[in-house]
Amino acid sequence: MLTALKVVPTSCTIFLMEKNYRRLPSVDRVLGDERIRRLAESYPHDRLLSLVRQQLDTERQAITTGRPRASSLAEIVEAVVSCLRALEKPSLRPVVNATGVILHTNLGRASLSVESITAMNTVAGSYSNLEFDLESGTRGSRHVHIEGLLCQLTGAEAALVVNNNASAVLLVLTALAKRKEVIVSRGQAVEIGGGFRIPDVMRQSGVRLVEIGTTNCTYARDYEQAINPRTVALMRVHSSNFKVVGFTAEVTIEEMAALGDRFGLPVFDDLGSGCFLDTSQFGLAPEPMVTQSVALGVGLTFFSGDKLVGGPQAGIIVGKKELVDKLKRHPLARAVRIDKVRLAGLTATLVHYLKGEATAKIPVWRMIAAPLDELARRADKWAEVLGELAEVVDGETMVGGGSLPGGTLPTKLVAIQNRKGRTAAQALSRKLRSQETPVIGRISDDILLLDPRSVLPEEDEIVRRALRAIAPGRK
Repeated sequence: MLTALKVVPTSCTIFLMEKNYRRLPSVDRVLGDERIRRLAESYPHDRLLSLVRQQLDTERQAITTGRPRASSLAEIVEAVVSCLRALEKPSLRPVVNATGVILHTNLGRASLSVESITAMNTVAGSYSNLEFDLESGTRGSRHVHIEGLLCQLTGAEAALVVNNNASAVLLVLTALAKRKEVIVSRGQAVEIGGGFRIPDVMRQSGVRLVEIGTTNCTYARDYEQAINPRTVALMRVHSSNFKVVGFTAEVTIEEMAALGDRFGLPVFDDLGSGCFLDTSQFGLAPEPMVTQSVALGVGLTFFSGDKLVGGPQAGIIVGKKELVDKLKRHPLARAVRIDKVRLAGLTATLVHYLKGEATAKIPVWRMIAAPLDELARRADKWAEVLGELAEVVDGETMVGGGSLPGGTLPTKLVAIQNRKGRTAAQALSRKLRSQETPVIGRISDDILLLDPRSVLPEEDEIVRRALRAIAPGRK
């Protein structure tokens, strides 16, 4: 049997460690350094003192673990200054999304319209009547600022907006189905990314999930056979980020609504992305529309505000007033409520739909609707910067963000290649990411690709400037 060996420091090692400890400058000596004293003009003494102590503790730990020499005063000061600069510099930065994925979750999903940004800035910079009734001078409700607009756009009786769609699902199930059963097709017990799984959310909300059918086939009779006195709702979860092809069968939302009416049960419709425009007009597969669910009499329909809606992060719930009122009164509604800034931005985004100007104003729809000849013209201008290093080729853009799985739009790509292969492509990509405004592309077959469809025209100069930076000598 093997036993672990315990390493015992030798007297020589202990002597060296003690010597290095003594070489470390005192806290006062570090604080007295000229660079630290200049920082004291902008930062509180307590903050600088804390950072200096933390750095000296780090130095002692390094010596204890075997570093052969102590850092000099200059090195310690530099470490403190660097740490402070890193803390004060925001790590969340704007980037240009040239990946060809319009709703790129890692890059923040939907960009916002100018009007939405203005509305958010206006509300953020002052007090507001968020929960104050200006007419009566008494406490009001934040729901009134957007509920009427959502009802007008969807035809629903009532509406509620929360933090995000995951919150919407959790609130609906907790408030209306706790300790009861909700029936879901087995093929819809999905994971939507980041480990977020419908069955897990149901368990968290205290609901018993009743799975019916098989992965590829579910029929109306499966719902009928599963309904019992403990059933409180039927639920559809739109498979917004994957497709099942081949031998399949599913129950349509029309059939589910009819089943709900027949058995006196509400239908919950989780659309995931949600959509107010007919995607087929842009050459894409049809995406379930919010208005369709509402028109069929579905009890509650919920969807994201920051995907195909094109607004800030939000979870939107529309449906029957009796059910929405119960959600508003539930304690969890306060925990997941939307803040004033995003509420203002979402309202401004929805106004674009009200005025019929979504494809002209909302970035995600501007990108989807962009003509191919315009994309070709912009791609040519990008490629000109790099000369023979780049060419314009045909390609496909994904909508992304858990929307329209498998659906793509034709585009023109700037292909940047180098005979050195993937290593060179990665190096070029890294250089673009290191610019003042990082430009993010994608690598395919050892070629760096930039897609203008996922870039707004007003960002073109940023892209060209970044390309000039990786091609020195070209104007």
